[in-house]
Amino acid sequence: MNPNNKPHLIDAIIGNSRMLASLGKTGRLFRLWWPHIDFPQHVDTVCTGIRIEGSSDGTLWFDEDREGVEFESGYVPGTNIYTVRARLNGAKIDVVTEHFAVPGEDFLVRGYRFTNRGTEAVSFRFLHYSSITPTENPYYNAVYFDPDDDALMHYRHRYAVAIGGAAVCAGYQAGGDAWRNAQTGDLDGNEADIRPDGALLWRIHELSPGESVQIPVYMCMGTDRDAAVRVLRKARSESYGHWLTVTREYWHDYLAKLAPCPIEGSAEQELYERSLLVLKLMSDEQSGAITAAPEVDETFSRCGGYGFCWGRDAAFITVAMDRSGLGHLAERYYRWALTAQEPDGSWQQRHYHDGSLAPSWGLQLDEGASILWGMWQHYRIKGDPSFLRDVWPAVKRGADYLARRIDASTGLPEPSRDLWEERFAEHTYTAAAVSAGLSAAASIAEQMGDGESARRWKQIAEQVAESISSRCWNPEKGAFYRGLHLKVTEERYREAAARGLEVSTVTNAKGYVSYRVKYDPVLDVSLLGLAVPFGVIAADDPRMARTADAIERELTVPRTGGLKRYEDDHYAGGNPWILTTLWLAQYRILQGRLDEARALLQWAVRHRTEAGLLPEQIDKETGRAAWVVPLTWSHAMYLLTVHLLAEKQRVPSRSVSSE
Repeated sequence: MNPNNKPHLIDAIIGNSRMLASLGKTGRLFRLWWPHIDFPQHVDTVCTGIRIEGSSDGTLWFDEDREGVEFESGYVPGTNIYTVRARLNGAKIDVVTEHFAVPGEDFLVRGYRFTNRGTEAVSFRFLHYSSITPTENPYYNAVYFDPDDDALMHYRHRYAVAIGGAAVCAGYQAGGDAWRNAQTGDLDGNEADIRPDGALLWRIHELSPGESVQIPVYMCMGTDRDAAVRVLRKARSESYGHWLTVTREYWHDYLAKLAPCPIEGSAEQELYERSLLVLKLMSDEQSGAITAAPEVDETFSRCGGYGFCWGRDAAFITVAMDRSGLGHLAERYYRWALTAQEPDGSWQQRHYHDGSLAPSWGLQLDEGASILWGMWQHYRIKGDPSFLRDVWPAVKRGADYLARRIDASTGLPEPSRDLWEERFAEHTYTAAAVSAGLSAAASIAEQMGDGESARRWKQIAEQVAESISSRCWNPEKGAFYRGLHLKVTEERYREAAARGLEVSTVTNAKGYVSYRVKYDPVLDVSLLGLAVPFGVIAADDPRMARTADAIERELTVPRTGGLKRYEDDHYAGGNPWILTTLWLAQYRILQGRLDEARALLQWAVRHRTEAGLLPEQIDKETGRAAWVVPLTWSHAMYLLTVHLLAEKQRVPSRSVSSE
């Protein structure tokens, strides 16, 4: 076993909005974020196993997917408590583990119940190995055993993690050869080391056939050692059953206060509840920021990272929150967004939850525009004038910034990165977002009594919408262009020029030349954004309908179904996405083509994971989750689709022809 192996695909998340952890189906704890749910992350490796007394086999790591261990796992219904049953066939022992974070507390609970299902009494050692690297820094870590509090203490700089059980441990080791000794079950009692790892063990003597023993383990977080110990003492001040009940009742009460699933179907309702539970875990209690997904690729080996807050994702997510009874989380996000705005009025691509700028490929104009649009959507649902008063200064700066970024020659927003962060152009989707953002700002200005700003922003918004309509339609393909003035390589530029396509060059102040082709004709699912959610092109516009039909025809993946993002998509293998498929479902609902929309919705329901989570992508060959679990935007799009479908079913309307 490689103890340092961290998979990109995880099976479950647990947390309490100030702490977030990702797990495998075996109960292996891979990552733990605190005090924000995006950063920092502190777990290197945590493993749990048993060593049967008298056996020469060494430690059996029962949270490892291996031969001789059978697993059943899933969430306790209506909660964020994850349960794993490991059946150790050779040892004749069952291990049931319940994993959860107590609401409002800074500790993670992992309750281990061992049951002897053999015919003879058995004695064994339970081992808990932990390698903790606070802030994921491999340097200057330290560990020691605290005999007064019977705990293994990991610490570095301003972070400390105290690990201890409800029962007194029978052995320990801090540093040294902790991993090697944990594999044999013989810890050497070393008390302190400047290394990241250590282990604890508990002895179970003569567990009779059919009998069980429970050993809860607490992982307690603090900004220093004393703080972590205080948290551990609080965890031990109540029984394990108390914390389990508190956590279960918290999640049941949370769901009871929210809007119920508005459509029929047990699977649909289960996914609806799970989506609401996910949205709570992805909303940072400390700041209000919303994370796109629990980070899975810390070294950026396969992507540019997901554990950040994007304004665009959050705009979709907050509308889903507002529609589902989570308006307080949506408002907390927008109040956080005020802290992330740049002095010039822009919002950059993405941020850490403390408001600082995250690694970026450059400006995406749709991010700030989406925030302005989302603020107005939130007000329309909640109707709180104090919210508009609080955000108005940021709205004014943001709208003025967008107004300054319009290309006078095209009437579209100046070139920036697209929503997939792969291309630089005057993107049609970005233009729709900017038009909708300026229109939203104009509506806010009217509410605030600033008629001059309202008229100016509304006029620019209408001009951008008109430019989309007049400049971005591709009659040859029967669909809207993805964008204009696309930046390309010199080689592609010369190939396009040789084919007689319109091309151009741009030379910057330092003399660097960039190459452009005038039109980007690639079909992209984001073109649906012209109609839904931004409404810049009417859903019943024949050009919009033709674009949607072309998108469905060309982007549907043959074997598994579902839609990929665009025609030549190769990211993570070029798979269908949950959110893209639901995007089309939402447009079909606007058209009144409800049966088609339901089929697309059902595709998403069928492709949730075993734990009920929605990934970003589905493998185009196997139909299983392919990348990033869960993606918050996927769950938000599911909620939005469900609510839109329910509304349309209540108020039937004329279908829109695709002719």
